[in-house]
Amino acid sequence: MEIILIPIIAALVTAGLGKRSNVWISTLLSLIPLAVLYTYFTRFGVDNGWKTIFDLTWISENIRFTLGFDGLTGMLLLLTNLMVPVIVMAGIRDDENRVKLTALTLFMQGALNGVFMAQDGLMFYIFWELALIPIYFITLTMSGENAFKITLRFFLYTFIGSLAMLASLLYLFLHTANYSFSFEALRAVELSRIESIWVGAGILLAFVVKIPLLPFHSWQADTYTHSPAAGSMLLSGIMLKMGLYGLLRWYLPLAPESIEFFQPWIIGLSVAGVLYGALIAIRQKDMKRLIAFSSLSHVALIAAGIFTLTAEGLEGGVLQMFVHGVNVIGLFLVVELIEKSTGTRLLGELGGLAKSNRSFMIFFMLLALGTVAVPFTNGFPGEFMLLKAVYMYNPNMSLLAGLTIIFCAVYIFRMVQFSMFGEGKHEVLSLKWNEYVAFGILSIAVLLIGFVPQLFVDVVHSSILQIVTWVSEAKGVLS
Repeated sequence: MEIILIPIIAALVTAGLGKRSNVWISTLLSLIPLAVLYTYFTRFGVDNGWKTIFDLTWISENIRFTLGFDGLTGMLLLLTNLMVPVIVMAGIRDDENRVKLTALTLFMQGALNGVFMAQDGLMFYIFWELALIPIYFITLTMSGENAFKITLRFFLYTFIGSLAMLASLLYLFLHTANYSFSFEALRAVELSRIESIWVGAGILLAFVVKIPLLPFHSWQADTYTHSPAAGSMLLSGIMLKMGLYGLLRWYLPLAPESIEFFQPWIIGLSVAGVLYGALIAIRQKDMKRLIAFSSLSHVALIAAGIFTLTAEGLEGGVLQMFVHGVNVIGLFLVVELIEKSTGTRLLGELGGLAKSNRSFMIFFMLLALGTVAVPFTNGFPGEFMLLKAVYMYNPNMSLLAGLTIIFCAVYIFRMVQFSMFGEGKHEVLSLKWNEYVAFGILSIAVLLIGFVPQLFVDVVHSSILQIVTWVSEAKGVLS
């Protein structure tokens, strides 16, 4: 419970301090949940299934405030509570909005921790909605002249998806033996194939909007592009993982009878998203917009791997969720520093930046190599596992999805070339201490995962086997 309350209290403290708050205070406050998470790993471990670590009666005896922990939850909590300090430390340079951005980021940290730990369907929905509130305010008040249009589109997509998920959870709740939202009670509901398809559709809609998959993606590029850097990092690096996590934790166990119906559709749309995002990214001149479409392509491959329902596909998906969070946050930070230094992020107006700041160039290049999935960087192991899983499902699909390797290299190295090399038009400002620390953390993650990916895969192995077992026992497509 403390891992949820501490960031929310920290948000209130930051807002109360106002301009007296500084990077040191905000960063230290955002790091406290990481220390709490360490105690979770040491106390509860990751090999004994989803363990209830907090349980309190809420509305009634059967509607409870219940939180759980296992390897899958731990992996997403690690991503959240490691990357939020990076965002707070180096991703919030806007002095005018710094206090507001920091407070909203810390509040979102607490809500995201709740999403990943909720063991009760209603609590999951509540934290899901709470996590959206900071992004609404960030996009509405800090996205420039198109803020209302961008926020309205984002709101409509997410609101409709959330209502559909709530309707599905309520249907399951009404068919439980004792009217309970507990995960086990919801999972125990026996559905016909038609019922499962409808319930699964409601749950899936919320998740595919958040990921996002084609054709539910039209809110994404504008929101990522026009949001302040911290908002773009939160959305792409952590928040979209809510949808991918939801597939694993809630959709697959609660509506396994519907998987056979949705599997070819989701994999087909995911592979289409891989190609669409990559091809559109190649055409972009705005660096933030390029990264937005790159993100669309990468997360679509994760969704495809998850829906192969192989242990390797699911484990590769979780690993790549973490990897994508690290890389995309790093790339958005790179763009933020370039824009603050030069006043532009358009590739045609940049060039020669490597000459003015060698260390910045090294950090940028390392993140680029990880995004391209060069061997011994963080992007390679997970992408290899995902493509292998898709190949086992359908070799032709794997061939199409595998084109992302070529396309990604084209648009990422094009971005590096046009901004870093050639004739010098601008200079990158010297990095501050907090930016060096942030890039250092990201760089260590790029190399550590690249060299010892099994260290991270082992964390989620037991959780993934449990999910696969649940699907098989419920006579899903694995049976």
